[in-house]
Amino acid sequence: MKIFIIKPTPTSWYDDKFPVIKTRDGFDWYKTMTPLKNFSKVYGDNFFWQEHIEHPNYDEFWQKRSIIPHLKNIKNLPAVMTVGGWFDAEDITGPLAVYKNIEKYNPNAYNTLVMGPFGHGDWARENGHHFHSNIYFGDSISTYFQKNMELKFFKHFLKESGDGKVSLPEAFLFDTGKKQWREFSEYPVKTAQKVDFYLNPNGKINNGVAANGFAEYISDPNKPVPYTEDPKQILGFSPRNYMSEDQRFAGRRSDVLVYETDILSDDMTLGGDIKVNLNIATTGTDADFFVKLIDVYPGDEPNSPYTPKHITLGGYQQMVRSEVMRSRFRNSFVKPEPLTPNKKTEIKFRLQDVLHTFKKGHKIMIQVQSTAFPLFDINPQKYVENIYKANESDFIKATQRVYGDSKITIDVLK
Repeated sequence: MKIFIIKPTPTSWYDDKFPVIKTRDGFDWYKTMTPLKNFSKVYGDNFFWQEHIEHPNYDEFWQKRSIIPHLKNIKNLPAVMTVGGWFDAEDITGPLAVYKNIEKYNPNAYNTLVMGPFGHGDWARENGHHFHSNIYFGDSISTYFQKNMELKFFKHFLKESGDGKVSLPEAFLFDTGKKQWREFSEYPVKTAQKVDFYLNPNGKINNGVAANGFAEYISDPNKPVPYTEDPKQILGFSPRNYMSEDQRFAGRRSDVLVYETDILSDDMTLGGDIKVNLNIATTGTDADFFVKLIDVYPGDEPNSPYTPKHITLGGYQQMVRSEVMRSRFRNSFVKPEPLTPNKKTEIKFRLQDVLHTFKKGHKIMIQVQSTAFPLFDINPQKYVENIYKANESDFIKATQRVYGDSKITIDVLK
């Protein structure tokens, strides 16, 4: 039996592994790292990189590292307040999954959820005028949470009786459209109305009615759609701002499908899970589908007093939520399988939760594309067993079709 001795070290495992990047254009630099096997020339024997190469699917190796199975039937579970951010690029899934699983499998636990207009860790920082990307959400939002939720929670359970009889809501969620906090006695809200938004090939969103035909585009791995217009963000530690960025730059490309409603005559509040059900066909044998839910501002929308000078909110297409699905995993993250060329195929996935009011005078938009680079690596569009080992010759152009019976299912709060 081997015995491992762990002790402090002055040397980090990663500092000498980062490549020297001699450009400020992150998009071009990451293109030189495509296919992914090029990263092996840079990271060499880095153990974290090697783990990805050796385990490209959600196999037992990754399953053992999931916390979710350990949130069931916990004895003596302490009171829990799970705090997250609607714009947490590092982990929006985690807080929602932790809260929902504790709620489901530990019905007697004191369990509450807080989701604010935060990026990663912003709930712990005082930022004055609170922004995410170019959108102003109000003043001292994190401090408001700390005083009215966090302090009250810790005071009750650490200093007072701790019996759970404290005036905290089950869920304290920030509406990123109305830009205000809301309290809920349950989450998800059971009275929410399920609404199907069908993606009409003519570019319209049909409420509850499927359409015939399809829309299509050519996805070229050599010319991927960027996920941001900000090259500085691409070379940053994390993509903090993209989750509320203006999407006009993407929607004007021929390899991005755009669907939108008419101008809304009333406010519409989406609150809860968003489910994507695409019916697609491709000339390739693998494909990615990146779906974005977008709030389109009126053309005459005025800037706030704090809007950056180079930004115009008139016609702004604010991303509200997005997610990607690699088609090989459409039936299982454990056992991938190729697509059959030109065969209509169902692709289902979740777009993550949201609380956002689309205001009267705005429009709801859906964009569908196959690349969002370099936020996500480029799919070769030719099925290979391990994308980390794909060759340059494996990358092919493909024509992607999205049929009119594709839909996005949302929860509407009355």
